[in-house]
Amino acid sequence: MFDSYLRRFKDQAGTPLARHMSRVSPMAISVSALVVGLLATYAAFKGQYLFAFGLWILNRILDGLDGLIARLHNRQSDFGGYVDTLIDYIVYAALPIGLVAGSPSSEHYLALIFMLAVFYVNSASWMYLAAILEKRATHDPETQTTIVMPAGVIGGFETIVAYGIFLFFPVYTTVLFSIFAILVFITILQRLIWAKRTLS
Repeated sequence: MFDSYLRRFKDQAGTPLARHMSRVSPMAISVSALVVGLLATYAAFKGQYLFAFGLWILNRILDGLDGLIARLHNRQSDFGGYVDTLIDYIVYAALPIGLVAGSPSSEHYLALIFMLAVFYVNSASWMYLAAILEKRATHDPETQTTIVMPAGVIGGFETIVAYGIFLFFPVYTTVLFSIFAILVFITILQRLIWAKRTLS
């Protein structure tokens, strides 16, 4: 919901560092983000929630840095954007799984299944739509991301906040997963309405 507003701030804050990283491969940063995200998952599994939170934030910083380095040093590629998105979704799935595996209960697993099922539908709701927008060339040419999707209640920033809340309040995992899944489902409906108006 706030991604478009915060992206400029993020880029401004990260540009001084990214300018000094001309010799660093954006792909290396992406892979580093994956490793850090999986370490956050393991920390959550072991109940080291504060450590997991720190790693989660580092993962998000690296996720923003790879694209910024690529743009500043003219090293953008479709494959790089594809890998970046794939890594995001690996971490988005792994971290909640780590949380539940470290504190297993039938309620936690049901909430996890519900949330990941909604994630699955959400992926289809924007990935196919992004392909249609690319085909029609109706996307915003000024965008700074590889893939474009209509905004909704839940975006990248809201996901960062939500996962942080998951890690700070693991005792409420069932409720928090369920609430977040419902908000993601609302975002799916928003995209469906947007697509109906735009593509019809």
